Amino acid sequence: MEDEVDRLVAAWRRERPDLDVGPLEVLSRVSRLARHLDRARRLAFAEHSLEPWEFDVLTSLRRAGPPYQLSPGQLLTQTLVTSGTMTNRIDRLAKKGLVERLPDPTDRRGVLVRLTAEGQDQADEALAGLLAQERAILSELSPQQRSELADLLRQLTAPFDNFPS
Repeated sequence: MEDEVDRLVAAWRRERPDLDVGPLEVLSRVSRLARHLDRARRLAFAEHSLEPWEFDVLTSLRRAGPPYQLSPGQLLTQTLVTSGTMTNRIDRLAKKGLVERLPDPTDRRGVLVRLTAEGQDQADEALAGLLAQERAILSELSPQQRSELADLLRQLTAPFDNFPS
């Protein structure tokens, strides 16, 4: 089965036979897949009236476990945004009733951001929708192929994830 990357690589090999275009066979597919994943995720989140950034914050809190709260600094670390951006996001989520701010009992100046029951429901429902979209994307692969692909992708991404840029 031929795909768009096969056609792109063939064209480059014809036009620039002096170059090794082999990396395109892998990384152009990864790039195209990332765009398809982005679309699928946006669709899954939109079905639950969430933006991708809202999903990121809500699921960071949800993964924290009971009582589903983190400091704004912990949220910054998990979502990779600036403190000003996070403050704005927390404000917007609080207005929607999905999170609440509480005083930090260990730091009089600090606050904690806690997921509300409605926020937990939104996070759980959006996650289920996302997983359904992602299962459909992976449906052409066997469980063993999925595992092998996950291992190979981990080899590529771990250096980026383990060393700050």
